[in-house]
Amino acid sequence: MEQPDGSVQLERTLRVELDVDGARTEVPELVGQERPALLLVNDDDLAYAKVRLDEQSLAAATEHLHAFTSSLPRTLVWAAAWDMTRDGELAARDFVDLVLANIAHETDSSVVLVLLRQLTMTLDLYVAPEHRAEAAAAAAERLWELASGAAEGSDLQLQLAKAFAARATTAEQLDRVLGLVDGTTALGGLSIDTDLRWELLTSLAAGGRADEARIAEQLASDATATGERAAAAARAALPTPEAKAAAWDTVVERGDLANALQTSTIAGFGRVHDRALLEPYVDRYFDAIEEVWTSRTNEIAQNVVVGLYPSLLAGTDVDVLGRTDAWLDQAGDRHPALRRLVVESRDGVRRALAAQERDRAR
Repeated sequence: MEQPDGSVQLERTLRVELDVDGARTEVPELVGQERPALLLVNDDDLAYAKVRLDEQSLAAATEHLHAFTSSLPRTLVWAAAWDMTRDGELAARDFVDLVLANIAHETDSSVVLVLLRQLTMTLDLYVAPEHRAEAAAAAAERLWELASGAAEGSDLQLQLAKAFAARATTAEQLDRVLGLVDGTTALGGLSIDTDLRWELLTSLAAGGRADEARIAEQLASDATATGERAAAAARAALPTPEAKAAAWDTVVERGDLANALQTSTIAGFGRVHDRALLEPYVDRYFDAIEEVWTSRTNEIAQNVVVGLYPSLLAGTDVDVLGRTDAWLDQAGDRHPALRRLVVESRDGVRRALAAQERDRAR
């Protein structure tokens, strides 16, 4: 609905409630009605259902999702678009466009957090590999624009700035991150506190713009348990074979880290711009997980099995599914709980490959 000032609002003009019966349910109340810009099944969220948007409705949502006069249908459209992306029915780059075109209008911090996590997963796993670098760089650029335009000092600005730093890959983007750390670049109202400084430093470490000495310097100024965890993640994110080997040795071979430090190191290990750094660890992962499972506490073992599974290599020359199936065949039913975790991780890769194919056909 266009307003006098030219803006658009999406509001419900007709509601029909009925029971779905079988594969096809007729809706006689809609016969003869003018086709609206957007049709939304399960409006009011009355049923447990996976909803799909038709092509016209999806186009309207992508352009005007922020224009809903009620938050519930907007949330339902977000959920439908995410399900479609995960199921390989919506091109990943279309979901990226949807998020980046509308996230700045969200006022609920928890919704923004969820959307940014979904954006990260989409860029990392669901975008076709040949388009990933371009899509990731463009997304980071847009996140910077959104952070620059957000209300100064707002939680939205902070979340967008963090997301930008996490996605920064180009030289210019990493220059901005460095500028935020050094104080030569500023976003009005954004306070660079200790926690944010660590996140920025980890971004620089992953991008090859910070080294061990810079991490040690920051840790000296934040000699806390939180600082130790952040430093562990930053060290593991350094883009060198030596840094990845050290992180792997600490987590898998030695296995003497406290849970929090282990989790941080695993997270940093997976922060890579060049996924080839992870390729040497595929066979090592499958060779190690049974020993890890039987020799570590349940929580630590699960962190290793789930956190180090080579999901990020889906769509590369590494046959992650084939290697996983070979392990499952030889493992048999010796450790059902371990097997379940590996099977679930495998399904994530299968889903990623299907989504990449859909994005490739965009």
